[in-house]
Amino acid sequence: MKTRSLILSLFLSFALLLQAQIKIASVLGDNMVLQRNTEVKIWGTSIPNDKLTISTGWDKAKINTVSNEKGQWMVKVKTMNAGGPYNILVSNAKQNITLKNILLGEVWLCSGQSNMEMPMLGFSDSPINEANDLLMDADNNNIRLFTVKKASMTAPQDTCEGDWTMANAESVGKFSAVGYLYARQLQRKLNVPVGMICSSWGGSRIEAWINKDYMSKFPEPLRFTTQEKTPAHHKASQLYNGMINPIKNFVIKGALWYQGESNRNEYQYYAGLMSGLIENWRNDFGIGQFPFYFVQIAPYAYNNSKDILSGKFCDEQLKASLAIPNCGMVSTIDLGEEKNIHPAEKEIVAKRLVYWAVSETYGIKGIAYKNPYFKTAIAKDSTMFVSFENAALGLSSYGKELSNFEIAGEDKVFYPAKAVITAKQVKVSAPEVKKPIAIRYGYCNFPEGKGFLYNCAGLPVPSFRSDDWEK
Repeated sequence: MKTRSLILSLFLSFALLLQAQIKIASVLGDNMVLQRNTEVKIWGTSIPNDKLTISTGWDKAKINTVSNEKGQWMVKVKTMNAGGPYNILVSNAKQNITLKNILLGEVWLCSGQSNMEMPMLGFSDSPINEANDLLMDADNNNIRLFTVKKASMTAPQDTCEGDWTMANAESVGKFSAVGYLYARQLQRKLNVPVGMICSSWGGSRIEAWINKDYMSKFPEPLRFTTQEKTPAHHKASQLYNGMINPIKNFVIKGALWYQGESNRNEYQYYAGLMSGLIENWRNDFGIGQFPFYFVQIAPYAYNNSKDILSGKFCDEQLKASLAIPNCGMVSTIDLGEEKNIHPAEKEIVAKRLVYWAVSETYGIKGIAYKNPYFKTAIAKDSTMFVSFENAALGLSSYGKELSNFEIAGEDKVFYPAKAVITAKQVKVSAPEVKKPIAIRYGYCNFPEGKGFLYNCAGLPVPSFRSDDWEK
C-alpha cells in the first residue's frame, strides 16, 4: 500500500513538473540570428498565469510577463546593432532555459517551390554549378540557416520543426542554394551576421502559401486547390498553415520568392495571387511593407519549346513586380536549360536578388539592379525600332548575334527577325514582313540561342510582346 502511494506521489510530482515546463517557440533556438536595430518577439508556452522573466545578453534587460489562460506568452525585446554571440534566459519559479550563441544581424525568409528548395548538393540529375568549390568555402559562423520541415496542415499551426545551424559544408549542402548564396553575398557586402529561414516545397502552388481568408477572395477557377484529391502541397492555405503561420512572429528584414512553374496553366490569375500572398504575409508578420524580391521562372521546354504559355506567365510576373510596392523581380531568361526545370546556375540568381536588396533595402548607391524591360516599338517602313526602360547607358548582346526576336504584320503571323543594337534601341526586321505591327522577344517556353539582350550592367531583358492577340 505504501509502495502504491509512493508511486502515485512520484507520478503526480512528475506530471506537475511537466505541466510547469516552459516551451520556447520552435523557430527560436540556439545559433539563431535576430534582426538588428529593431524590436523582436520572444514567445512560447508555459502553465496558465505563469510569471516569467526574459533576460537578453546584449543589454542586460529583464522583461517580466505572465502567460495567459492558455499558457501562451510573448514579449517584445529591443535589439541593438549587429554583434554577438549573446544568450537569452527565459525563467520562472522552477525553470531556467537559455538560448545560446545568438547573433544580431539581418534575417531573410526564402520560400517557393523546387528552384528555391534545391539544395547546394543539388537534386537527382540536377547539379548546382561549382557546388563543391562553394562548399569548400562554406565555413562562416556569421551565416546561420533554418529550414522549416515540410508540413501541409488543414488548420494554422503554432509550431514547426527545424533547427538553426551555423554555415559549414554539411549544413550548407542541405540548405537552399539560392538562399545560402544570397546570404553569402549579402554577409560579405554588409559585414554583419545574416540569418536565412527557408520554407519551401518543390512543386507547390502559390495558393498553398496563402491563408484561408485571403484565398476566399479569389475566383472560382482556383477553388480546385481545395478539393480532397488535390496533392497536399497544392491545397489552398495548407502550406501557409504548416510552414508560414508558425514563423510569422519571427521578425524578418524581407522575403525572397522563387515559384511559379506549377501555376503556369492558370497564368492569368498569377499577378493577383502574388499581390494577395504579399499582402497576406505583410499583414501577418506585422512589420509593415517589408521588401519582397522574387525570381521569374526560367525557360524550360515543358514538352514544347515553342509554346508561348511561359511567355504569358512571365508577363504576369512582370506585371506584379511593377504594381506591388517595395517589390522587385529578377529575370532568368538567360539561365534556363531546355531539358531540366532546375537550372544549375543559382549563384547568378542570388547575385541578382542581392543587387535589389543592397540598393533598395540597404540604400547602397551605384549598383544597377532593375531589369531593362520593353517600353515601345515604333514601326518605320519595314523595320521596328524598340526601346527599353532601365537602359540609360544602352544595350548589349556581349558581341553575340541577337536571337529570339519575331515580328508580324497584319496577317498576325510571326516570323524570326534579325535584330541589331543601334544606340539605345534595337532595330528589328524580317524579309517576310513589309509592314510590321507587332513584336515578340523570347516569348516561348524555351528561347533558343545565346544572343540575349542586356543593359550595360549585364541584366537581361525579360521576354515580352507588344501584341495581345492570344489571351
